[in-house]
Amino acid sequence: MNELELRKLWQAANDKLDDSLVMIKNNTDYINRIKVHGFLGSMKPIKIFTLLIGILWVGFGVVALSGIYLNAFSEANKFFLFSATIQIFLTAIALFIYIYQLIKIYQVDVSDPILQTQNKLAKLKTSTLWVTRILFLQLPVWTTFWWNDSMLTDWNFLQWSIVLLFTGSFSFIALWLFFNIKYENRNKKWFKLIFTGKEWSPIIKSMELLEQLNEYRTDITTRNN
Repeated sequence: MNELELRKLWQAANDKLDDSLVMIKNNTDYINRIKVHGFLGSMKPIKIFTLLIGILWVGFGVVALSGIYLNAFSEANKFFLFSATIQIFLTAIALFIYIYQLIKIYQVDVSDPILQTQNKLAKLKTSTLWVTRILFLQLPVWTTFWWNDSMLTDWNFLQWSIVLLFTGSFSFIALWLFFNIKYENRNKKWFKLIFTGKEWSPIIKSMELLEQLNEYRTDITTRNN
């Protein structure tokens, strides 16, 4: 066997290896895309359920509060009325974010470019952080809805100290969480305690999978060059 034949055999072997690497890359691409699609699909039931319950809650709240504002404002307990209004308002904002997230989830397609899917995942991650921040802002009003006018005249200093300490603590927790719920804190224990289950894990698993896929593709490209 002469040198020319050896070169042809070597080139044929290299071509087959390249073809095999391309096939492996394409199969890996498709399998990982299917996995990402499955991860995100697992989020749909809980988000749809939460959205439906939230719509019923906000709808009932808007109707009830509108009736009080229009027909019984002067007689109403203002503490309850304003606390409920803030709670319903914040819940409504959260619902709009949930609708936005569902749209993004349904927009993810197996055939989408990786960068496009990563962009949608980044938006899902950011919006999940924001909706959690907003919902935690409700904490203080859950401690004030039962307040009433008689407290202003009948309560003593000790009673007010206890109540204000309770409400102040919830306000502090709500504001602390609002400013500290950030992706940079994802490895902290309190963050992991809050962000578990179908609202968060599928997003992180999908992001990690696409990162691995990007690294794999880069490695394959480097070897081919």
